[in-house]
Amino acid sequence: MTNHKSSHRLRQALVAASVLALIGASPARGLDFDLPDMGSSADSIMTTGAEARLGKAFMRSVREALPVLDDPLLTDYVESLGATLLTADRLAASPFNFFVIDQPVVNAFAGPGGNIGVYVGLILAAETESELAAVMAHEIAHVTQRHLMRGVENQNKAIVPATALLIAAAILGAQVSADAGVAAIAGIQAATLQRQINFTRDNEQEADRLGIATLSKAGFDPYAMPGFFERLARSSRVYENNAPEFLLTHPVNTNRIADALGRADDVGARQRPDSLRFQLARAKLRGHAYKRPEQAVAHFRETLREGRHRDETAERYGYALALERAGKLAEAEELTAKLLAAHPSLPEFIILEAQLDMRQGRLDQAIKNLAQAIGLSSDNWPLRVAHAEMLMKAGRHDKAIDELTTVARLRPGNALLYDRLEQASFKSGNQAATHRFRAERLYAEGDTEPAIRQLEIALRQRDIPYHEAARIQARLDAWKEEERDEKRDKKGKGRGTDQRGFNPAAE
Repeated sequence: MTNHKSSHRLRQALVAASVLALIGASPARGLDFDLPDMGSSADSIMTTGAEARLGKAFMRSVREALPVLDDPLLTDYVESLGATLLTADRLAASPFNFFVIDQPVVNAFAGPGGNIGVYVGLILAAETESELAAVMAHEIAHVTQRHLMRGVENQNKAIVPATALLIAAAILGAQVSADAGVAAIAGIQAATLQRQINFTRDNEQEADRLGIATLSKAGFDPYAMPGFFERLARSSRVYENNAPEFLLTHPVNTNRIADALGRADDVGARQRPDSLRFQLARAKLRGHAYKRPEQAVAHFRETLREGRHRDETAERYGYALALERAGKLAEAEELTAKLLAAHPSLPEFIILEAQLDMRQGRLDQAIKNLAQAIGLSSDNWPLRVAHAEMLMKAGRHDKAIDELTTVARLRPGNALLYDRLEQASFKSGNQAATHRFRAERLYAEGDTEPAIRQLEIALRQRDIPYHEAARIQARLDAWKEEERDEKRDKKGKGRGTDQRGFNPAAE
């Protein structure tokens, strides 16, 4: 556990330290970042294309610093909740990317390019789905109002990679440990950056106001926002040395809570029961929090025996997952069969049944059941990913590639899918496709230059079909043009860097 924490802290420290290297700041002078006030009127807001590039670079930094959760079902749930909120928000025109951070931190953040991170700790801390939706609606409002972009509005002088790392350090900097010399310097820098581009009181109140309106239009309880804030504030007073991270990055006081209550009064209460998927996600994460499966089994057995749960179906799902982890397959199968009988179309139960079939040597049955489920819900990508994974286990790699390619068309730019496609292509012996999908994964993660190298290698493979070569060449030409644009941008706009703040050593 200690080694994992140290490794994680080191990655975070390196992200913040990278800012120092890119902007040329010395420890003595690096505190003088004269970034624009987040609440100031922007003279020139970053273009959509530049913001998209910044968003990609930002996500690369996030992946290096934080454990983005690789779970299709949990990701799909958070995305679905986000989509419900976006439909109710008339200002939400830009693309959004919702993802889950696998840490027990009660927080969420909005980065450039509509990237919104939700921590596992927040999902577990939310007592109702409306509370989780409240925080997400708040973060969506930060994006639609371009609060963050106002802090980096001088795009004529800012270099995208340096700016992305700067923002990553500012957002994540509060979590950087000062265990080592480099981390100590990085921690000071990140804390300073946090203070200088942190959302102002006006930004926070505006995000609350718009978030409450979105909550109401989406059918969630608008009182969930002030209620959740007040509960977090109470917990911080009880545990003053261990306040929830949300309060550190989104300061809450009595005036803000009162203002949010007033806004909720204006739109009126909405009664909305929690969705079963919300409860299933929380049950899965509660079990995931236990390092040993036996501990998870004991937890769910006890909560079910004592009736200490909000939803019995979700609690039994958590119990079935724990039993499967612990190798108690017969018990897990019996429980899953009952869950499926009551909810035959839920992907959570269908996928669990397939996993149990596979583990008990019934791989063909798992593949058949998943294929039937996909026939009834062809746009459900977690089902398709589970189907592809079972096909790969059966050695049917070409079929798996076909399935994953279908999903990739539904979800372009998804690094997880390209990683699976790369694995399937490698196992099938298709070298050109292996390099191509590796390139797509790298590009989705923000690594354009190595992605270009992989496409060039793919084109040099023997016996590559003409249509495949033409597709790769078109992709290669587009990426090279994008790389040339970025280099021209660096050369023309980055020379001398921003004298107002991005290169304080030059002042």
